[in-house]
Amino acid sequence: MFTKPDKNKARKKRHLRIRKRVVGSAARPRLNVFRSSKHIYAQLIDDVAGHTLAAASSLDKELGLKNGANVEAAAAVGALIAKRAKEKGLTEVVFDRGGYIYHGRIKALAEAAREAGLQF
Repeated sequence: MFTKPDKNKARKKRHLRIRKRVVGSAARPRLNVFRSSKHIYAQLIDDVAGHTLAAASSLDKELGLKNGANVEAAAAVGALIAKRAKEKGLTEVVFDRGGYIYHGRIKALAEAAREAGLQF
């Protein structure tokens, strides 16, 4: 009997493989991205202390998005997380794509964050 492959299970395995090498600190936090079918979320995480330093998502009222599941929304979230990072005095981060392919919404978020001043 054939069972359908679980895409999220495979993504979580890829994410764990990536997380072995990618570690964030207070000086250079990890920019973690989570993509759902309706929204996209980004967090700056200090793995040493176990704290979230800043967060942004397509649900933020500040952005006023009608659709949180497109490239434009991802770019807006990338710019917002970069703005919030700069407010905290952070300019350098480590990018954690969360097991997703660097394409589409993930790429748009990363490029918008770079354009807004984050280095990774």
